[in-house]
Amino acid sequence: MLFYRDSVLNSYGQVFFSISKSFSILLLIASFADPVVGFCGLLSLLITVFFAKGMGLNDVFIRGGGYGYNSLMVGFVIGIFYQINLALLMILFFGSILTLFVTVWLGTLLAAYKLPYLSIPFILGAWIILLSTRSFEVLQISERGVYSINELWSYGGAFLVNLNQKLNTIHLPFSIDLYFKSLGAIIFQYNFISGFLVAVGLLIYSRIAFSLSLIGFYTGYLFCYFVQGILPELEYSYIGFNFILTAIALGGFFMIPSPKSYMLVVLTMPLVSLLMSALSRILVGFQLPVYSIPFSIIVILMVSVLRQRLESRNLELTEFQEFIPERNFYAHHNRRERFKNDTYFHIQLPFFGTWHVSQGHAGNLTHKEDWRFALDFVVKDDMDKTFKWPGKTVNDFYCYGLPVLAPAAGQVVTCVDGVEDNAVGDVNLKENWGNTLVIKHGDYLFSKLSHLKAGSLKVNEGDSVAKGEVLAVCGNSGRSPEPHIHFQLQTVPHVGAKTFNYPISYFISHLAGKYQFHSFDVPEEGQAISRPTITPLLKESFRFIPGMKMKFKVTGRGNELELVEWEVCVDAHNQSYIFCRTTGSCAWFTNNDTLHYFLDFKGSQESLLFYFYLGMHKVLLGYYPGLVIDESLPLDNFYRGPQKFLQDILAPFHLYLTAAFQICCEEANDVQEPSMIKLVSSARALRGKQEIRKTNFELILKDNAIFTFKVMEEKLCLIAEYQG
Repeated sequence: MLFYRDSVLNSYGQVFFSISKSFSILLLIASFADPVVGFCGLLSLLITVFFAKGMGLNDVFIRGGGYGYNSLMVGFVIGIFYQINLALLMILFFGSILTLFVTVWLGTLLAAYKLPYLSIPFILGAWIILLSTRSFEVLQISERGVYSINELWSYGGAFLVNLNQKLNTIHLPFSIDLYFKSLGAIIFQYNFISGFLVAVGLLIYSRIAFSLSLIGFYTGYLFCYFVQGILPELEYSYIGFNFILTAIALGGFFMIPSPKSYMLVVLTMPLVSLLMSALSRILVGFQLPVYSIPFSIIVILMVSVLRQRLESRNLELTEFQEFIPERNFYAHHNRRERFKNDTYFHIQLPFFGTWHVSQGHAGNLTHKEDWRFALDFVVKDDMDKTFKWPGKTVNDFYCYGLPVLAPAAGQVVTCVDGVEDNAVGDVNLKENWGNTLVIKHGDYLFSKLSHLKAGSLKVNEGDSVAKGEVLAVCGNSGRSPEPHIHFQLQTVPHVGAKTFNYPISYFISHLAGKYQFHSFDVPEEGQAISRPTITPLLKESFRFIPGMKMKFKVTGRGNELELVEWEVCVDAHNQSYIFCRTTGSCAWFTNNDTLHYFLDFKGSQESLLFYFYLGMHKVLLGYYPGLVIDESLPLDNFYRGPQKFLQDILAPFHLYLTAAFQICCEEANDVQEPSMIKLVSSARALRGKQEIRKTNFELILKDNAIFTFKVMEEKLCLIAEYQG
């Protein structure tokens, strides 16, 4: 029953690119302003859903409304034109199935080009039915709307008649009245009340979509007005809804809302108007309505053009569809902030332990011009010396003979060996790079490790290597007056090739006993750095394996005991998530053996899982006392109320609200191999620099598992105890 409920409601919402249940229910109600139209639409939709399910079509598409909304609108059309009788029900049945077939076929065809089919199946289905039924004498043309007072009396008696008279006394400006009626016309209800209900629902569902509907409609309306275009047709058939749907689709659904997407909407409305006018002239000869074909054509053309670009130019297509413009915007903004420096291939430091950057990018010694994006590493003692006394031979240097590691998985493409180490202070300019390894990690990404010790290479050309595998040891060959590792990234496999700027995925910098975590950053000259060392307790505690179940005993809400159960699952995109059986909430996460971090959350913001998503948003799987990690949080998962309402309206132009996360390891019973760790974190809502809301969290880990999790807000203190 839940499947069919979602399939029906989502089909209504999909008319406005929404899967909001509350908005869908409002649309369903508004569609029954003309009960016959509402009934035919709902019946057509039910026929389609049951038939699609019986045919074994994709359940995800059925449940999401993708197969149903076109049939819904075909049902509306049939209900508008004809009176209900047995013949009409037969036409409704087969017309729904025909529209489903067209939807599946067209969806398959356009999916290859990553293009939507929008309402084209509805247009084709409606036109076929309207053309074919002209010869069906058994069908009776509807006379509804001719005797509207009689119809109102039959539906609701004197109450509806009096209400209609009162509404008729309200004289709105022509354009506002036309806007509301155009909104209602989207669900084939050509009246002010339905349009007003749709407008209210649209405002509640999405402030961005509502503002775009106004911008799109009035831009198109003013263009028609100034060129003396199709204003009579707009008033007669309310096809101005093409402006509204196009604006919402381009400005906030298929594109990330931004000033440029709004400007694109303004520039596109005249194109919609021209197409509406042209199609009206063509179709009048066939006595066919225009409906939403201008909207569909313009949006498909525009999305197709945008997909051919080489640069986005701040007009970003929505790659991860959230079905709410605000969520599209906030999720995109948060991903951009969190992962702006992220790389497809993760490159790590090529050594164990703590080393120093003796020469960084654009160093004054040898890292110049085409070879400026390189790093030299040495080992220093507490006195900032690279050698032990007397420092006259290479064996006196701390880094000499230490292992050199593969910075990432790949294949060895170049090996140079047999170059003898220099005496301290000498250099070999003839064999500049000394003993060298070049590893291919991907197309146009190679790493080069130079000045290695002769005879220490443990791999040959063609060998595959794993990340962190020992390849050789540090030497002093080539242009190297003292032992060190030279490390660079390049786009070709040749020794001596030009360098290019590419970040190290994760590393820890050390300064005066304090630690700082770096994510996709470039080490600076003089820094003491190391690869993150993973702590077994942290690693095992956040090792959420698909199929794993967790139970918690939660107290704090009115001292009532609550039992909560989680299960780790994997979705169709191979992305892991934690599912809360108690609330139906989901939190998607990633664990890359260095970090555990959450990606998204959907569900109840009162659930324990939501607080865990906030409190453990990003966790380094290594224990470093006092190390603090900062991260941004998506706004839509943290803010509520009037401030969020206003921010939604302004979001494409200005973010005055932000949300920030911070975490550190406060306590452990042992620095080297702790069996108990206490993590403390906070999620803060900020208006500018002013803190307006804060939630604190404590997580205690014991026995390789979450032991207790504590949530502390101004009026809330939840304690969750792990039960197994």
